[in-house]
Amino acid sequence: MKKLQTIISSMLITIGVLAVPMVVGVTNAGAVCDSTSSARDCIEAGSDIKTGSGNTSLVDQIKTVVNILLFILGAIAVIMIIVGGIRYTTSNGDSSAITSAKNTILYSIVGLVVALLAYAIVNFVLIQFA
Repeated sequence: MKKLQTIISSMLITIGVLAVPMVVGVTNAGAVCDSTSSARDCIEAGSDIKTGSGNTSLVDQIKTVVNILLFILGAIAVIMIIVGGIRYTTSNGDSSAITSAKNTILYSIVGLVVALLAYAIVNFVLIQFA
């Protein structure tokens, strides 16, 4: 079981390390795409072809990072609920294994609720100070 948790943790850390640079990418702030620019030039400059803006605000970047982290946390919670369910069904009546499996499910649900509350707080703060 420890080996499975280690594998899941290392996969999630790897995803996190790879996702953050993609979210908080550097864009060309001075690039504006118009009808004379080619699509390739706009893409390389990091601009949006429709709006012509290559800038993203700090609030938008924070929202994107929070959304990605919430998605990852939700995936972890679902995986841990599944692991707890598997542990519960394979406990064979052992009371300590049943208690451990129930605790795994309970704590993963509590973690998911805390993550949703944190998401709500972050959005509230961003709306108030934006």
